[in-house]
Amino acid sequence: MSMPAGASATSRGRGLLPLGALALLALASVLFACAAGSVRLAPGEMGAGLAALLRGDRAGMAATLLGLRLSRALSGFATGAMLALAGVMMQALLRNPLADPYVLGVSGGASVGALAAMLFFDALWVIDAAAFGGALAVALLLFALAHRDLRGGMDASAPLLLLTGVIVGAGCGALVTLLLSIAPDSRLRGMVFWMIGDLSGGQARWLPWLALGVALAYALRRARDINVLALHAGGAEALGVPVGRLRRGLFFCAALLTAGAVSNAGSIGFVGLVVPHACRFALGPDHRLLLPASALAGGAFLVLADTLARTVLAPQQLPVGVITALIGAPVFLLQLHRLGRR
Repeated sequence: MSMPAGASATSRGRGLLPLGALALLALASVLFACAAGSVRLAPGEMGAGLAALLRGDRAGMAATLLGLRLSRALSGFATGAMLALAGVMMQALLRNPLADPYVLGVSGGASVGALAAMLFFDALWVIDAAAFGGALAVALLLFALAHRDLRGGMDASAPLLLLTGVIVGAGCGALVTLLLSIAPDSRLRGMVFWMIGDLSGGQARWLPWLALGVALAYALRRARDINVLALHAGGAEALGVPVGRLRRGLFFCAALLTAGAVSNAGSIGFVGLVVPHACRFALGPDHRLLLPASALAGGAFLVLADTLARTVLAPQQLPVGVITALIGAPVFLLQLHRLGRR
């Protein structure tokens, strides 16, 4: 039975309202990040700085500060959106509410590549390339080990893929420990900060935004199928859902998002776990709304957390991964308590 036109329009309107509110929250978080810091920028100074940046003039203090903070905020927003979106995809793929972007060990591969590059090289682009290459290598290894299960329609593939990812991640963790143990003191602090998650060197790059846009477009196109897969994995194929192709698509999109986020800012925890759950509690399990809402909320959350990390002990800056963990752990425990009460 088809839905009446009026009911469909009402449903779309109800979906656009929270997305509009989250979009405003995202914009407000970026503006707040641009204004806050050791030297605060008033709205008039931000306007003058933005006008100077548009003219290509970075000579003034307002333009310099605004340029640095805006680049960092945009980098943080892209990273948070990628992590949250990857978390939604992993929870749907594995049908496990505790799944997050790091559960398959892709971040471990990125960590091995980045730390090896930091040990032997100084160029930032080499570190980014090594992190992305390590994540891609682990993703291809996982696909080679579990491609038969991802191709099939049986729900038993999810636990096997999860166990494979845990084992691969443990091996990457051992390599990370080895690299940290042989690193000289002059490089150890930077490596540890990268492992915790740090946006201090974040720059506005177009590749993370491209990865985010491609993955979000694919997920929204398959949102109805993802709903069926998440609710009725055993009978999804009988309902016309191409389960094998959908699982492979979710796997590669989640791996691409995780690789982009980790190479951009290191391993930042809890964003991909807490934000999807919070959006699911507030907006429901419909992935047509959950996917874009999680991306917007994840980006805004990480921007606000990074602003807190660089201002709470200013001029000293904290790793943003510490802030997300301090906020995410109690929030997730509260979510579990509410779920238990329900």
